[in-house]
Amino acid sequence: MTDTPLTQPPLVSSLSARLLLLTIAFVMLAEVLIFVPSISRFRAVYLEQRLAAAELASLALEATPDRLVSEELAMELLSHAQAKAVIIKGPTTRRLVLADDMPRNVDAMYYLSDAMPHDLIRDAFDALHPRPDRTIHVVGRSRQNPELVIEVVLDEAPLVSAMYDYSWRIMSLSVVISLITAGLVYVALQWLMVRPMTRITRSMVEFHEHPEDVSSTIVPSTRKDEIGLAQRELVLMQVGLRASLQQKDRLATLGTAVSKISHDLRNILATAQLISDRIVNSTDPEVRRVTPTLVRAIDRAVDLCSNTLSFVGHADGKIHRHEFDLRDLVEDVGLSLGLSEESKVKWFNEIDSPFVLSADREQVFRALLNIGRNAVGAIQSEDSGAEGLVKVTAHRENGMVSVDVTDDGPGLADELRGSLFKAFAKSEREGSTGLGLVIARDIARAHGGEVRLMGSGPGGTRFRVELAEA
Repeated sequence: MTDTPLTQPPLVSSLSARLLLLTIAFVMLAEVLIFVPSISRFRAVYLEQRLAAAELASLALEATPDRLVSEELAMELLSHAQAKAVIIKGPTTRRLVLADDMPRNVDAMYYLSDAMPHDLIRDAFDALHPRPDRTIHVVGRSRQNPELVIEVVLDEAPLVSAMYDYSWRIMSLSVVISLITAGLVYVALQWLMVRPMTRITRSMVEFHEHPEDVSSTIVPSTRKDEIGLAQRELVLMQVGLRASLQQKDRLATLGTAVSKISHDLRNILATAQLISDRIVNSTDPEVRRVTPTLVRAIDRAVDLCSNTLSFVGHADGKIHRHEFDLRDLVEDVGLSLGLSEESKVKWFNEIDSPFVLSADREQVFRALLNIGRNAVGAIQSEDSGAEGLVKVTAHRENGMVSVDVTDDGPGLADELRGSLFKAFAKSEREGSTGLGLVIARDIARAHGGEVRLMGSGPGGTRFRVELAEA
């Protein structure tokens, strides 16, 4: 399986392009939000100006003797106010001051004095829907005398035209502002974020393609913000991963060499073990005195080679499931430990039969054999002829099969509990490699489970092997 090469994203989908488009969109959205109250305010001011012009026209009329003006002057006053009629209403009177040909129908009436902001916004957008020849009646209070009410009847078309002109100016200004703002934001973000992120991304891509190349390590900046922190953490990660990869390669080479040496050494020790079995039957007192020490040394060497090969060989974690009786397997484990009826250490198989389990039988056998060997060794840690028992039970719960291996040995020392599952760690048993529990745990994890220390003390130790059922 080959890794897909990492490439830089195209410009249209790059972070820079997205930031530019988002900036333009957000500025335009802000301008729209500004436009809504602005257009309503523009309409209100326009109508207030018409009311003020109408009031001024009425004052000019009242300044003439007997309020008599020529028809031309009246039309000029109405034209200045852009009105068809001007009505002045006092506390007790209401009079028509100026009038052209009064329209028969008025399409809408608006009260500026009591209008709320949402009313102004609604009326403004309603006016933006062009309807020709609409006549509106506008009512507002006099600026000079609040007791007077000015009413103006006028055509809506000039107002709508002015509103559209204002809208186009706002839109043009918004586009210019958004482009300028987007450009400034783009340059700032490009300098502050995009370029540093591009450096980080390039370094990650180069590290992915050539992790052993030191030149792919990014040179961190002195920035104190999140970008600087990310750069420094990336450097630490790259250095750490590179060191781990180099160590892994060395360990892989060493593991291959050790496995070959252990394989050959085990074959040599097998011959020595056969010879030691013959020496056991010797009648020479001196030979019989040193033979047990020799046999134990050879057995420990054979165990070391076997566990080392098992540890290396199980690195792939592959399992092959099939159904078998767990009770029969535990019986085989007891026989493989050499615990016969005459043994001082007794093996109690308390698993009900049949107890059908779907798992890799060979791997489960190895795991329980390693834990059982540790249990027997714990009982015999102080005296090889000590008596004791190892009990094995099993139960199902929540889709898991739990196998408990309990011994009545002296228990584990506190300083050893933290390194139980570390390969080649210190052990209570002389000559032990510490690989037994590591291999058992790897096997359990390959089955979706775990190996746990459930308890240990002067009364004994209990380990649990959890296996997920298929």
